[in-house]
Amino acid sequence: MLKRLVNGALILRFGVNNNNMANLSHYESRQGTMKCGADKAYAFITDFRNFDKFAQNAKITDWQADEKSCSLNVAMLGAINVNLAEKEEANKAVFQGVAAGNIDFTVTVHLSGNEPELSKIHINLSAYFNQIMKMMADKPIKTFLDADNRD
Repeated sequence: MLKRLVNGALILRFGVNNNNMANLSHYESRQGTMKCGADKAYAFITDFRNFDKFAQNAKITDWQADEKSCSLNVAMLGAINVNLAEKEEANKAVFQGVAAGNIDFTVTVHLSGNEPELSKIHINLSAYFNQIMKMMADKPIKTFLDADNRD
């Protein structure tokens, strides 16, 4: 197990990235607004049975999910396995996963707000990519993180 501190958040990596040429890449969303309170947003994002709604534009097959984990195949990427690794009620959820068998990644979702029908969301993604995979993944990841689909 390897521990890393990224943007003030402790990230635990299980296993070792199989690609010695991989570097840790960081991506960050803009701060978005959700038309629901932080409690409702938190309940939604911490149940993987709802997770497919976050990847509406991706070509997903073999979707399987329970409350704390999911597995799926994404066109041109392959198998992805994700687990809920850490959570703070109505504040933060940390997801860890492996894509294509050797790309370790972490997604941290930060929620804030005290209004019952409005909350703020901010997403950080960290992943180990080799140079070629980074070039291929940069644009889709940035598009996903900046998508206006959080209503």
